[in-house]
Amino acid sequence: MPSPLSAVSKLTRFLVRAVPAASVLCAFSHLARGGFVGLHALGWTEAGLVLFLLAGLGVMGWRRFTREAVGAPLYLRDDVELGAVFLASAFLVVALAGDGAYPLVYLLMACLVAFLPRTASLVLLGVALAFDALLVFRGPARGLGTFLTHASFLSLFAGLNHLVLAARIAAARRAESAAVDKRIKEVEERARTFRLVNSGTHDNPPDEKEQEKWLLASVKEIEGAVGAALEIAETALKTNTCAAFLLTSDDKGLKLYDCRSASERVQRERFTAGEGVLGGVLKRRAPVRMHSALGLKGVTWYDGSSPGVGAVLAVPIIEGGGLVRGVLVADRLTHNPFSDDDEKLLTTIAAEVLRSIEVERVMTYIRKTRDEKDRFFRAIEELNRAGNPEQVFLAVLESARQLAGLDFSAVTIVSEQDGKRVHKVARMLGVSAPGKALEGWTFPDNNGLVANVVRYGAPLPGRDLKAMDRQVIFDEETQVRGLAALKIFPLTAGDRILGTLVAGSRRKTALDHDVLRMLEVIAIQAAQAVLRAQLYEQMERMATTDGMTGLYNNRTFQSKADEMLAHSRRYGRKCSLVLTDVDHFKSVNDTYGHLTGDQVLKGVARILKEQARDTDIVARYGGEEFAILMPETDPKGAKVIAERIREAIKAEVFQTEMGPLKVTLSLGIATAPDHGVDKLVLVEQADQCLYYAKRHGRNQSVTVAEAQGGRKLQVAEG
Repeated sequence: MPSPLSAVSKLTRFLVRAVPAASVLCAFSHLARGGFVGLHALGWTEAGLVLFLLAGLGVMGWRRFTREAVGAPLYLRDDVELGAVFLASAFLVVALAGDGAYPLVYLLMACLVAFLPRTASLVLLGVALAFDALLVFRGPARGLGTFLTHASFLSLFAGLNHLVLAARIAAARRAESAAVDKRIKEVEERARTFRLVNSGTHDNPPDEKEQEKWLLASVKEIEGAVGAALEIAETALKTNTCAAFLLTSDDKGLKLYDCRSASERVQRERFTAGEGVLGGVLKRRAPVRMHSALGLKGVTWYDGSSPGVGAVLAVPIIEGGGLVRGVLVADRLTHNPFSDDDEKLLTTIAAEVLRSIEVERVMTYIRKTRDEKDRFFRAIEELNRAGNPEQVFLAVLESARQLAGLDFSAVTIVSEQDGKRVHKVARMLGVSAPGKALEGWTFPDNNGLVANVVRYGAPLPGRDLKAMDRQVIFDEETQVRGLAALKIFPLTAGDRILGTLVAGSRRKTALDHDVLRMLEVIAIQAAQAVLRAQLYEQMERMATTDGMTGLYNNRTFQSKADEMLAHSRRYGRKCSLVLTDVDHFKSVNDTYGHLTGDQVLKGVARILKEQARDTDIVARYGGEEFAILMPETDPKGAKVIAERIREAIKAEVFQTEMGPLKVTLSLGIATAPDHGVDKLVLVEQADQCLYYAKRHGRNQSVTVAEAQGGRKLQVAEG
């Protein structure tokens, strides 16, 4: 039994929850009865209603404050209740003060649209229109025109405010996105300057966000190291300007990376690397010290004329392999020369700057290599998990795309048909040939790249191709446009070539040595996976099908029959069984030979498969007997299909060495549950119908009802 305190607590929560909505409804009801018609009409009822609305505002404010304090979500009802209480209060003011107070409603509507979600704003606009209609139509001199005017202004204020707010938010998002893109481009440019990525390319892994995070962290680390080094140099050498200029990614220009300077005229745009003092440092690859009381020439790191530089010390930033990466320069406005110790200090600082760059370059390489290996091992795992060729093809293409960021990839399979080699595009991802669906498309052997890879068992092309769009990848009629890099690998399993892996990209440098090596290993693993899947399918097919006719064998038929009859028993659905036998087949073997007999059985099996429905199960029951299971089929429907099969067999002419040969078929039909739900009983019924057909002239199909019309079938149920 609930305690009194619990009951009181529930009642309190209910009352608090109901106060805002109740206050709005009371205000609406009182206005509808003609209340609040001016200041002279104020009474105890009106005063109580005002206090009720104030209580509703207080409750809503307290609830929102407590929910936000504990991180609880706010729902649509909370927003609507708060806005409705405010609107009810505003319309009460309009009712008391007259139409001159309507701008208060417009202003309030604009604020609600600005601060509440769109759905809540639309609901509150409807509430405002309801209150407005109440005030307009209760007055004798008012009508539809006044209401439409007020409604137009309400909608206009709400819509304009929403559009302005949405436009400002969209502009802010665009500005933020542009700033982020600019920062990313700046980071990428600095990363190329530091040789953290290859010059002029965007060799990002498939996870571009992860690559951007790496580059940002690496560049920030280098920026911090360079900034600290410049501060040390500025303090120790007492310079006017101490700056680091790095060679751009094309090695033809210098650009300010960071500086500490008292001048605002330090050159921040790119300038030619071979001019002035800095150009001499780059050419000589040695420190330069200069001073002059009359001012120095060749000071190119200032925008415009030099601010009277009297002394300069510049040292090159040189990598271990002798490559110059930039210049560290310090200058003074006085002609007080730099000493040997100053040169040694600045050289040490330049080495520290280079060391920080080298460390981040190594860390970036390690991270990139680690992630590439992770993706590579995951790709191998996916290939090993694939159970059939379709899964293998998809795993191969996904693996290749993730490893190399390919824009086009395809797997082709080669087979022999009528003694000729035929290629098939088994699966494809990415750009396609104009006007042609490549997936599932077959083409004959030719002089294209795919055919040559299969023919020679080696990756092609062996070198970069200049006119990539004119290369024949599949055949002359199929051109894949827009590729700048291409490699086709053979799928080799032992001494067999099963097909090819085609890898293409719009970026010329995408297929570097490491990527090609990984794709080559993927192709080897893919070939093994395809071979395993094909062997598994072949073994499964051998276990479930008849080797000569290609139909299901008797063991598979028995299993399928059990499943269908169980379904028939459970749901009371019809399921028909047709047993067939080739008439006088022994005489065919005796007269024409067993090879011709086998040819006849294959032809009969083909016709049975063609004439049966997709849902039917066609099997070789044994010898010259065949069986057909027909789900959802009554005796009448089974008879129609059986006759169609019988007529097709009768019309078929088999060409033999001894001349043309025609055969006929007898068929027996039984249906579950009409003629039993036990498999043995159903087979026995169909078998008796088959023998009835043979004893009564052959070349006919007989149902249980037709056979029982001739004589009573004696079958023990169970």
